[in-house]
Amino acid sequence: MGVGGQQTEAADVFSWEEVQKHRSRNDRWLVISRKVYNISQWAKRHPGGSHVIGHYAGEDATEAFTAFHPDQKFVQKFLKPLLIGELAATEPSQDGNKNAAIIQDFETLRTQVEKDGLFKAKPLFFCLHLTHILLLEALAWMMVWYWGTSWTLTLLCAVMLATSQAQAGWLQHDFGHLSVFKKSKWNHLVHKFVIGHLKGAAASWWNHLHYNHHAKPNVLSKDPDVNMSGVFVLGSVQPVEYGMKKIKHMPYNHQHQYFFLLGPPLLVPVVFNLQNLNVMISRRNWVDLAWYLSFYIRYFSCYVPLYGVFGAVALNLFVRFLESHWFVWVTQMNHLPMNIDHEKNRDWVTMQLQATCNIEKSFFNDWFSGHLNFQIEHHLFPRMPRHNYQLVAPQVRELCEKHGIPYETKTLWRGMVDVVRSLKTSGELWLDAYLHK
Repeated sequence: MGVGGQQTEAADVFSWEEVQKHRSRNDRWLVISRKVYNISQWAKRHPGGSHVIGHYAGEDATEAFTAFHPDQKFVQKFLKPLLIGELAATEPSQDGNKNAAIIQDFETLRTQVEKDGLFKAKPLFFCLHLTHILLLEALAWMMVWYWGTSWTLTLLCAVMLATSQAQAGWLQHDFGHLSVFKKSKWNHLVHKFVIGHLKGAAASWWNHLHYNHHAKPNVLSKDPDVNMSGVFVLGSVQPVEYGMKKIKHMPYNHQHQYFFLLGPPLLVPVVFNLQNLNVMISRRNWVDLAWYLSFYIRYFSCYVPLYGVFGAVALNLFVRFLESHWFVWVTQMNHLPMNIDHEKNRDWVTMQLQATCNIEKSFFNDWFSGHLNFQIEHHLFPRMPRHNYQLVAPQVRELCEKHGIPYETKTLWRGMVDVVRSLKTSGELWLDAYLHK
């Protein structure tokens, strides 16, 4: 029996040694539930992008496959033509670098979580969340329309709009992970509305970027979130490599200082905007472009009559500036201080836990971070509705304790401080290697 009960007549059997030979760009095999698939040509047509599936070339992708695909029976029609055989009976289900015991325990936990209904979303939760976003948008505009555009009211309007944008960012994240509706097509449709019409960004850009991050978090050259294009050096490995190679694109020993100038202020208003436009235009994604334009048509229709063209553009940039700070601190405090290294071919659970940490639960922290303060649970169960993270957290902690894997939880303040502290430590490692090795 294959994945999802699929019968196969494939006679070829392979060893892990043979599978691991096929991990080049044009020759890719992977294993799902002991079945061997040749994805060399199909990877380019993969809905999640060629990179996210290519990251598992030569490896067992069972856990990642299960984590990302809600309807595995539907996926079988794509997998069946790619099936070329199976692992030999003498071969372990996992290659030698992975912890079979923790994988088995995690599969047991996931089965129990599904039986407990923790993958079922509460529609009212997401309706209320969307409602409070729309109310913030409406109240911000009505305030300056009715009382005028004084500096005080404009600043308050900007804060309200930035809050709405940040919260819409967490909401589009829910739909992008297919964690709200049972049918993927409804998640995709509402995702385009929220990220496109409410935020002015492209769903395709987010999907490819974010799923790569989840597939191999904090893995250099595979996770786009740690690809800083030479502006920053991260972790303990990359700084030493840069230093030994005498690479000095920036004064990295001061990166914890210039981070405040280049990181939070510029990521959303500059970097993300340019990336979105590049993706939509270069890939001719006209549907995403239409949603993107609908945001700006609505925005300028509301604010040009009040502020003029220049004033409306300036207000939008300031809102993006505020939102960018919010986004950067929330997303980086869970990952940047954690282990960042090259590919080690770890099992799913160990890889996710070494790359993530949690922030303490509170009503404010949950709202402020879109429940991404439960980053560990989110990475282990990316399709789980966020309101259930707190319910599965105790079981995840028990799993970690059983296998001796750290389960780290911090205060919100310490999480932010650790971002700067980790940048400073990495910069010092670079300087030491640059000067003395």
